[in-house]
Amino acid sequence: MNEQFCDVGDDISLCYEEFGSREDTTVLLVMGLGTQMIGWHEDFCAELAGRGFHVVRFDNRDNGRSTHLHSVAVPPLWRLVTRRFEPGQYDIGAMAGDAAGLVEALELGPVHVVGASMGGMIAQTLAARRPELVSSLTSIMSNTGHPIKGMPAWSAYRLFLKASPREREAFADQIVALYELVGSRPPLQDLAGVRERALRGFDRDHDPRGVGRQLGAILKSGDRSGELRTIDRPTLVIHGTADKLVLPSGGRETARVIPDAELIEIDDMGHDLPRAAWTQILDAIGGHARRAPVS
Repeated sequence: MNEQFCDVGDDISLCYEEFGSREDTTVLLVMGLGTQMIGWHEDFCAELAGRGFHVVRFDNRDNGRSTHLHSVAVPPLWRLVTRRFEPGQYDIGAMAGDAAGLVEALELGPVHVVGASMGGMIAQTLAARRPELVSSLTSIMSNTGHPIKGMPAWSAYRLFLKASPREREAFADQIVALYELVGSRPPLQDLAGVRERALRGFDRDHDPRGVGRQLGAILKSGDRSGELRTIDRPTLVIHGTADKLVLPSGGRETARVIPDAELIEIDDMGHDLPRAAWTQILDAIGGHARRAPVS
């Protein structure tokens, strides 16, 4: 790996990595809540680069080796429930601003932006607010912030909201237990891969407080449907039929709200990117990007 750092404004520095040649069009990969850029597996990035793209993945603020906003209070449960946040709490728009800052600083744009889960929300917002930086949008296992559609299954809350262990193996055990519930079903299921990435992530960074601030950003942003209706970039929505963390209704609502969006549902895929589904996902991303008009 060749990690680099880029200042994107407001005292935020993002850790990022590149795959492929800068002579090719860039695909910007944006990860989700509490998930570092290694959630986009190196082999996945390399395969996408091998299809003729320059691929960039990065750690969002408050995650991985990017800036952690330790001075910002972590919202307690009552603030998350009531959505009454302290002034310092940022939102998805601020995180999309970070992504825009990276695209501009590295002179990458316009890019094909691909986001997973919370990363899908960031990618959607980037396409809506900074369309000049975006050639196409792919939103994976995400939602619009609708108060009902795309919410977690009730069975997921007991694990999703559980405190994060401070011990390495216990942390991996908890992540595996979560993905046994919300991740892909056999034959796509890959719990060994989930454990391996959990351990690698723990070694790179383990900051549960950062996850709390990111969750605050999602909830502070509320229902983003009105803004998403303004997106005029070619949009692809990918969602797994077995997703229990962001129910498939979230993907369907995203495709309904964004004008002319295409929806692909992958059987047995949950809230993850299982290797067994990579070919289908990469084919979809690559084909969608190539069909987008040249900006």
